[in-house]
Amino acid sequence: MSSEQEVLSGPPAPELLDDRIWVDGCWDFFHHGHAGAMLQARQLGTELYVGVHSDEAILENKGPTVMNLRERLAAVDACRWVTKSVPYAPYVTQLDFISHFGCKYVVHGDDITSDSSGEDCYRFVKAAGRFKVVKRTPSISTTDLVGRMLLCTRTHFIKSLEKVLAGDEGSGTEAEKKAEGEAMLNRVRQYATDESGKHPGADVYFWSASTAAKTEATEEEKGSFRPLLKGPGPKPGQRVVYVDGGFDLFSSGHIEFLHQVVLAEENLARKEGWYGDQAVNERRGKGADYSPVFVVAGVHDDEVINYWKGVNYPIMNIYERGLCVLQCRYVNAVIFGAPFSPTKSYLTSFPWGTPDTVYHGPTSFMPLSYDPYTAPKEMGIFQEVPSHEFQDVNAGTIVQRIMKARDLYEERQRKKGVKAVGEAAHRQREILEEEQRLKEEKMASAT
Repeated sequence: MSSEQEVLSGPPAPELLDDRIWVDGCWDFFHHGHAGAMLQARQLGTELYVGVHSDEAILENKGPTVMNLRERLAAVDACRWVTKSVPYAPYVTQLDFISHFGCKYVVHGDDITSDSSGEDCYRFVKAAGRFKVVKRTPSISTTDLVGRMLLCTRTHFIKSLEKVLAGDEGSGTEAEKKAEGEAMLNRVRQYATDESGKHPGADVYFWSASTAAKTEATEEEKGSFRPLLKGPGPKPGQRVVYVDGGFDLFSSGHIEFLHQVVLAEENLARKEGWYGDQAVNERRGKGADYSPVFVVAGVHDDEVINYWKGVNYPIMNIYERGLCVLQCRYVNAVIFGAPFSPTKSYLTSFPWGTPDTVYHGPTSFMPLSYDPYTAPKEMGIFQEVPSHEFQDVNAGTIVQRIMKARDLYEERQRKKGVKAVGEAAHRQREILEEEQRLKEEKMASAT
């Protein structure tokens, strides 16, 4: 039995449902453009089924993937608007395949997707009148991100996201900056919705302080929290927990870390009777049942990440990384501009109250010359999540995957009309990565 046949081995849906929407794709190193497509699709119905192509099908029709199928499935499953992921979806969407799952309509962006023969991947569903179009998210694609890696550009960095969203910073005329800021703010608002994609779902804050307080552990500043968007906030009985990071190229490593945080809190809640019949019925009696945890994610500024990691990290800017975190079902609030080291002053000034726990992953992408979690450890609220299968996947490993298969990715870029970067640019990236590695080794030996 083939993998596709195995996926279809279960009983078929009894009928086609207008509100059960189908989207499919590669979803390679998941970015906010992918999430935007899923959000728009979800808003057209009440359920969203997401087909994920196999590594082999993508290689045949498009080129090599950066992330394998398991990693890409993890990313899809973590999107808050997804009802169900379906692996081994055919590259050319088939009517019998989507009908098996009860999906009447297929949704795709307004760009054209072709198979290896140059034919439209959606020709069959279009002919059947079961195709709907949504707008493609501008200014972001897997091709764009691969280009940044290969060219080592920094033009995507954002100095102050708050000013950009207000239209006070950026490129173009004053009117163009205002228009771009409004468009970006509207996208943040959309990504901060609940699982329906229609109602407020997440809190979004800015944290402002000196550069030293954001970058080093030498400054004990309270800083200032300012709300950008207000969601429902923590519900009665929920524990507020904090995580932080760069979340660059929002990968399976980040996603599984956030998943492990939620699992740890669910296990703790289970021991305390959260899932007992009486407790569940009480919550349902007041409206609906809900999770025992409210996860707050702090996202570092571009300059903070680049200070520590060099080269042209982060590959995604703070706006792009923040949208990736916002769309994740394991996150309930985002803080833009979070400090690299969460101090006691910072943690005790939280809008939601001092967090019950500060979680950190088993490995770190950032080179450390000190322990950034000294304060939560001294406060007795620090906890590390256990090891997991994707713990070594981060922005650096993704860049290395692309560098090792550069010829294949360059061919993929050429097929999309992107100019090849050449040997000199590739060598420059290698030199910068090696310089950064030596710097990190020297830093580690000094600690």
